[in-house]
Amino acid sequence: MQKIIVLVICSVLGGIIGGMGMGGGTLTIPLLTFFCSVTQHEAQALNLVAFIPMAAVTLIIHTKNKLVEYKKVLPIALPALAASIACSYAALQTDGKVLGVCYGIFLIVLGVSRLTAVALEFARGHSGVSCGFLCDETGIRGNNPADIPHNSRENISGGDVS
Repeated sequence: MQKIIVLVICSVLGGIIGGMGMGGGTLTIPLLTFFCSVTQHEAQALNLVAFIPMAAVTLIIHTKNKLVEYKKVLPIALPALAASIACSYAALQTDGKVLGVCYGIFLIVLGVSRLTAVALEFARGHSGVSCGFLCDETGIRGNNPADIPHNSRENISGGDVS
């Protein structure tokens, strides 16, 4: 019973992080491996299965808010699909401990890059914790709440979707 409670807590925390767009596996996979005695392979598989309904709901919400630019989906989705198929087969052939080390290195690099981005944003005089999603091709756009696209016709880069 205690393991089920821990699994539910890990899943909820992963769902919260995933709902913020950070990738729920960033938290769920380490929680499952550390607190639930789940192998790296099992944790990754559980995370991927949990991702399917979350992705479906998120896609519906973003489509409803006209934030999905379908013309840009195929050039992104097709290479990502090919890479995920190839990497899935590679992961099955890789020892779980090696996968854990690779995932740990990934999380360290991700953490350092996010901290660096926040530090650079702070040094430039921008306030806020939303670093990353308010950037355009010229650099940081700003964290003024008025800069966040509320108009469903405007995408994050500030251009008109149509």
